[in-house]
Amino acid sequence: MVIHKAMIEASREDAEMLALLFSEMLDPAPAVSIEEFGDSWLVELYFDGALPDAVALEAVGEAAGDANAFRSLEFEVLPDRNWVEITQRGLHPVQAGRFYVHGSHDRARACSRAYAIEIDAGQAFGTAHHGTTRGCLTMIDRLAKAGRYASVLDLGTGSGILAIAAVKSLTYKVLAADIDPLAVRVAAENVILNGVSGRVHTVCASRLDQPAIRERGPFPLIIANILAGPLIALAPGMRRAVADGGDIILSGLLDHQAQMVSASYIAHGFVKRGQLSIDGWSTLLLQYRG
Repeated sequence: MVIHKAMIEASREDAEMLALLFSEMLDPAPAVSIEEFGDSWLVELYFDGALPDAVALEAVGEAAGDANAFRSLEFEVLPDRNWVEITQRGLHPVQAGRFYVHGSHDRARACSRAYAIEIDAGQAFGTAHHGTTRGCLTMIDRLAKAGRYASVLDLGTGSGILAIAAVKSLTYKVLAADIDPLAVRVAAENVILNGVSGRVHTVCASRLDQPAIRERGPFPLIIANILAGPLIALAPGMRRAVADGGDIILSGLLDHQAQMVSASYIAHGFVKRGQLSIDGWSTLLLQYRG
């Protein structure tokens, strides 16, 4: 098996943003890690098999604010080793509210924790090392302390981490949806690994009005950790998918994008209930009041 590696040096804020963009926008998604490198940070990308084409890399560059940024990205061919596993060994457990997110290499340290979630780094976004995922987990934990929901939709589920967190704390059943079939498969595997397979249903869906989602709605709570642009586009559909008086958690937003996203939802009948920022990324809590 041929593994290709690429590295990008950036500021911490840009490294966090690029890690999210590469995970969300490339298909298949690479294994991604970031680490401190002197006065800056390194984003490391590991591609198993085919490399992304120039159009895909240009799209990432446009989302990052520089369409030409990755046209000359250089790839190195690595020896035949399990680089995903090697990368994840360096990922430490993360505490977010009462949730303790860890890889399989830290399973023994997590066995006594009621809110432990095991997620290995892989081909779907969501290990809790990114500020967007930690923000969602923290917001889920806050809501769990106030009550429970009859059902939850996790839109753009990625690794399934937020769906797993929801069934451990907020609800009995979750619909976990993603546009990427690979992410849906990874999420389903993680759901089984974490012992909640009877309570999380995974589906491949790209729109809120698709039958797989519409027939199970409206939802008392929707969680969407995506990106600012898609979240703004989803605002009208979100209004129809959420129950009256229902809540939504939105993330994948840089701090300066939060006001713009909030405004788009307020225009569709939502009221802002809360916001938190972690490492320059915002998570919003809004309620639909018609």
